[in-house]
Amino acid sequence: MARMKRNANGSGSIYKREDGRWEGKYSIPAADGSGKYIRKSVYGKTQDEVRKKITEITAEIDDGTYVNPSQYKLSGWIDNWLEVYVKHSVQDFTYDSYSNICHKYVIPAIGNIKLKELKTSQIQKFYNDLLDNKGLSAKTVKNIHGVLHRALEQAYLVGEIKQNPSDRCLLPKVQKPKIEPMEADEVSEFLTAIKGHKYENVYYLTLFAGLRQGEVLGLSWDCVDFENSTILINKQLKRNNHHKGAVYHLDSTKSGKERYITIAPAVLEMLAKQRQWQEICQKKAGSAWNNEWDLVFTNELGQHLNHPTVYNNYKRIVKSLGLENKRFHDLRHTFAVASLESGDDIKTVQDNLGHATASFTLDVYGHVSKEMKKRSADNMQRYIDKVS
Repeated sequence: MARMKRNANGSGSIYKREDGRWEGKYSIPAADGSGKYIRKSVYGKTQDEVRKKITEITAEIDDGTYVNPSQYKLSGWIDNWLEVYVKHSVQDFTYDSYSNICHKYVIPAIGNIKLKELKTSQIQKFYNDLLDNKGLSAKTVKNIHGVLHRALEQAYLVGEIKQNPSDRCLLPKVQKPKIEPMEADEVSEFLTAIKGHKYENVYYLTLFAGLRQGEVLGLSWDCVDFENSTILINKQLKRNNHHKGAVYHLDSTKSGKERYITIAPAVLEMLAKQRQWQEICQKKAGSAWNNEWDLVFTNELGQHLNHPTVYNNYKRIVKSLGLENKRFHDLRHTFAVASLESGDDIKTVQDNLGHATASFTLDVYGHVSKEMKKRSADNMQRYIDKVS
């Protein structure tokens, strides 16, 4: 270390180093409660800059808000946070999800910054870059923020930093995707197109029971009641991305609640055929059969279906029909609108969809299909004729 000279102005604890910088020393009580003091240093380009830092630190020590500067880089703190605070407090797939977000997005971009020097502006620029240059959606950026915020909040709680710099970041507004249910003629075309397709029954149940993708892929045979024509929706098949590959597991439904859906005879008939097909596959597979979760929809060896595969096949089908804007989730929306068009009350639709409240269902499906608009116009015309 360069030899230090005492400041000629008599400031006592402030020195000018031979390298031209100024150094100020201060003392803090040792953390072990021994009564001893530990000497610390701060640096600056000018004597006034160092004096200001010393004054601020002294005031913080006096009022009990002083935080010993962290020696971690952000990357090191994140690894420590994951290992010490996350690993044993969440389920494995949640840990994998957090770890994947940190190592895929956060650490490569800002992990080399010292934790004590991390600023809100740096985090904000990181988020903006993800949106503008990496092409991530607003929802994905908010998910990344959620993980980074948790990591920094823990650093604040254990005294590694004075405050959480991500608290003041402005997050992008998540735009709700436009709901575009299929019209009746489009549904007919879709049903014709999926006939004989290996995932025909998956799409059929989704369309005529209004399930989410994870719910239909996570449906098990013990939840199908052929006698009472009902299915119990009490779980979903979830896919978590991990740096070693995708990890699948069964989890509770989105709302955390289960629900029963009374299904149409045609849907029940489809499920009976699905069961027959699966029994044939099981006999052919022999000892290779592996349906550990007793799922309704599997491949020929009893293994669960993969979300991207089911989705990509769906997108190829709708694109061939000129309906490339239709998302897989629009099958669920189509069920909801068809139910309303058929005269189902909003409470029944809410229960079937698994929404928390009827008001939410009304908010989501405040739009109406072309047929409902036409029916509304016809009703108004009849009223006009009556009163004219």
